[in-house]
Amino acid sequence: MLHDVVSAKIVGNYKIEMCFDDGHKGIVDFHRYLSLGGVFNYFSDLYFFENFKIDNDLGTLVWGDGLVDVAPETLYDLAYASP
Repeated sequence: MLHDVVSAKIVGNYKIEMCFDDGHKGIVDFHRYLSLGGVFNYFSDLYFFENFKIDNDLGTLVWGDGLVDVAPETLYDLAYASP
């Protein structure tokens, strides 16, 4: 089952705390994305990274008006694994 991101906020350097539609909360550390290349090269600009939005249609975070996004199930798994 997919869970949509319903709220999110920056809580540290490349860390975003998210709440999902099932009430689960967790922190995702996006440092891992800095070395992936491709569209994630945009994350090297901290201003770009910190200016994400929640796309309610996709249920996930997007950057640059949809230029970059991460699948909501990936975010949920990463947030669920956070302490």
